[in-house]
Amino acid sequence: MTLVIVAILLLCYFLIVTENFTNINKAASAIFAGTVAWMVYIVPTTLEQKNYIAQHVFLPYVGRASEIVLFLLATMTIVEILNNNGCFDFVTQLLKTRSAQRMLWTLGTVTFLISINLDNLSTTVMMLTMMHKIVSHRRQRMLYGAAIVVAANCGGAMTVIGDPSGLLLWNLDLVTATNFSMSLLLPCVAAWALTTWLIGKMLPEKVATEWIVMPYRGDDTKLNTWQRLVMLFVGIGGLWFIPTFHNLTQLSPFLGALCVLALLWIVNEVFNRKLMNSGQLVLQRVPSALQYGVMQMMFFVMGLMLVVGIVQETDAIDWFISQSGIYIKNVWAMGAVAAAISSLLDNFATALSFISLNSHAEQNDIYWKIVSFASGVGGNLLCMGSVSGLALMKMENMRLGWYVQHVTWRVLCGLIVGYGVLFFVV
Repeated sequence: MTLVIVAILLLCYFLIVTENFTNINKAASAIFAGTVAWMVYIVPTTLEQKNYIAQHVFLPYVGRASEIVLFLLATMTIVEILNNNGCFDFVTQLLKTRSAQRMLWTLGTVTFLISINLDNLSTTVMMLTMMHKIVSHRRQRMLYGAAIVVAANCGGAMTVIGDPSGLLLWNLDLVTATNFSMSLLLPCVAAWALTTWLIGKMLPEKVATEWIVMPYRGDDTKLNTWQRLVMLFVGIGGLWFIPTFHNLTQLSPFLGALCVLALLWIVNEVFNRKLMNSGQLVLQRVPSALQYGVMQMMFFVMGLMLVVGIVQETDAIDWFISQSGIYIKNVWAMGAVAAAISSLLDNFATALSFISLNSHAEQNDIYWKIVSFASGVGGNLLCMGSVSGLALMKMENMRLGWYVQHVTWRVLCGLIVGYGVLFFVV
């Protein structure tokens, strides 16, 4: 039974790695593996064993996975509400320039700062959509898009709420929010800044832009500046308060995120009551790519955590460690391996696997920070190593070969420098 379950996990990883060639969605692969593995585990048992496993073994894993999924759902909905109300329209105003370098650093800086507070997928899709409407030259769009993905993943890796990997570590009480962010601040900034600077070397002096007057959106709230600032303060400021909420109550962070969402939702309805009463607030401005990406991310996280959880229950991971002599003695070597694997697999899948290999380490151990940074930034190496990178490939119809030729080595330089900074920081 253990061999069959491990084989299911390996098959899941293989399908995730080969998604671009098989066209099988990684979320579907993860959900299939998670459900089938638990069926294989529980079917041969007696009725009493089935009841015990269902109540005391299965539900705790579902609970841990649901905490991540509900947090992602809350933050992604916060992004949707803020975006629908034009709270990020100031970004478009900042991008009104013909200077390619100014455009690059504006896009990168704003993406990096937003992804620190929100999840990297929502940030990536939102910024890619803005950039796509402005930059008319396809090759320039691909370069700017690569810079956006790198900024989103580096920024997301810096906080416990910016990437599912950090959120998982926080939910498992393996890291504290402040210690985690302070340790990864300089490494993430270094990796992002160097990669962005190298990408800028490929851009011309002037960027080809198109400014099109947007038609009536159907859900245009026409809020004034102070109302948008209030909503931005409630949404972003509320997310900043979540670590404090967790420390005060010891409740799961997703409850704090849902509280912020509820408060922002109420403010949204108060500010838009006239449009709602007149029936004008009907259409949604959020791109279909974001809606699809939200569901994909949630199902992927749920399925992957279930299948890795059942592998842990079979003690296969402990057996592998004891047989291979791996005791996580050289954490820096493990980080390098994690970065390489995440470029092919997925940054969350990689981080989850390496967390399972050393689940007994102490809180705020250096190992957690190395794995989070290496998997988060390493996922940029081949673009397909993160859901954000896949969103870029689909939106710009980008080929993997082009990305490898023009971006991969630049990301590698940033990763090495950031890894070196991390070595001295921690």
